[in-house]
Amino acid sequence: MLSIQETLYPDLPCFGCGHGNAKGLRLRSHFGDDGAVTGLFTPWPEHDNGLGFLNGGVICTLLDCHSAAAVMAEADRRGWRPLGDAALSYVTAGLDVRFLRPSPLADAVELRAVVTEASEAEMSAEVSLVWDGKTRAEATARWKRWRPRTGRPAGH
Repeated sequence: MLSIQETLYPDLPCFGCGHGNAKGLRLRSHFGDDGAVTGLFTPWPEHDNGLGFLNGGVICTLLDCHSAAAVMAEADRRGWRPLGDAALSYVTAGLDVRFLRPSPLADAVELRAVVTEASEAEMSAEVSLVWDGKTRAEATARWKRWRPRTGRPAGH
């Protein structure tokens, strides 16, 4: 079954969730039985924090990009398509991460996200990284509607 990422933005080159990036994490998120968006991710040896655990920056990327799947799926459900030539309907406006305990480097971790507030202008999601039944990190992700600028030269 295709993931939310493969369905809604299959060619996106984002490092975390883009399947258009062969060297990226290529997250695959799906709707769970309870309506939450769920996924599994198995860290690579390169994701080591130097102490044998999953690197905090990689954890932040996982939380950010997994929350993106929940937000983009909600936007799609509500008919809030990308505007103009934007690749996505929303972009990350904030990510408040809380690290609760170390996460192993060698085992798959579970990801879970739920959209908690949704308007066309902004959405929020609660997202967590779980291993062995315990939440290892959690975040509140805030997303704003992406309104591409017109009339500006590329790169400015």
